[in-house]
Amino acid sequence: MLNFDSLRLGAADTDEPVIIVAATRQKGERVVAPHSHPRGQLLGSLRGLISVGVEDGLWVVPAIHAVWLPPHHVHSARSHGAFEGWNVFIAEKACTDLPQRPCTVRTSGLLLEAVLRAATWPGGELNASEKHLAAVIIDEIRGLPSEQFGLPLPLDMRLQRVAAALIGDPSDERHLEQWSRWAAVSSRTLSRRFVRETGFTFTDWRQQVRLFRSLEMLAAGTPITTIALDLGYCTASAFIRVFKRTFGETPSTYGKRMICPRRDDQHLCGRI
Repeated sequence: MLNFDSLRLGAADTDEPVIIVAATRQKGERVVAPHSHPRGQLLGSLRGLISVGVEDGLWVVPAIHAVWLPPHHVHSARSHGAFEGWNVFIAEKACTDLPQRPCTVRTSGLLLEAVLRAATWPGGELNASEKHLAAVIIDEIRGLPSEQFGLPLPLDMRLQRVAAALIGDPSDERHLEQWSRWAAVSSRTLSRRFVRETGFTFTDWRQQVRLFRSLEMLAAGTPITTIALDLGYCTASAFIRVFKRTFGETPSTYGKRMICPRRDDQHLCGRI
């Protein structure tokens, strides 16, 4: 089984094999500094939560989801609490018809099974059977449905200051006018540019920040009431309503799936 920590992804990795699959397991938080490599990368979670930073956004990867990163795309990563996951690195020449921008996708049962099988390969040149499975993995990546777990970042430096402050403290209750004075920009400009540069209104963007932080806290085992109050919600009920409206289920149900994604996939947990 190839372990993520044993990988060395340099220019030579654009050669065969067409894919490299590695498993990772860790008990605590891990931070990976910004970097890039010639291969495309799909990273997914079986248990726990990881966030991935790219130049113009932040992507959250809860269980049963994955983030696709094209070749040479600078990115960083951070896990939140205990984490078990996997990485697929695809040679640059095989990435031409895969997404050209980072995106978050929902994984399939077939992809998970194929990836976990490939994670047991010893490394080196692939045999005929392994090449076939590699092609299946690439085909699955090509057809995966995208999910809205990204947080676009504004381009304007003044708005970036506001965004960074809110990511650092999602519970900050300052309203739009207070933020505009703090950033030395008119409230009208701040409001219009947030929509233009992120696709979200300022209020909705801040709500996304809070929800993403709640996923991190759920992964760490934080009680729901504590999450709600720490993130600025008046009551736990208010937080649960917003969470369920966004993710389609309650925080407690979602948190359980982060520990082991689906009942029919429980046999996958602990195999990496």
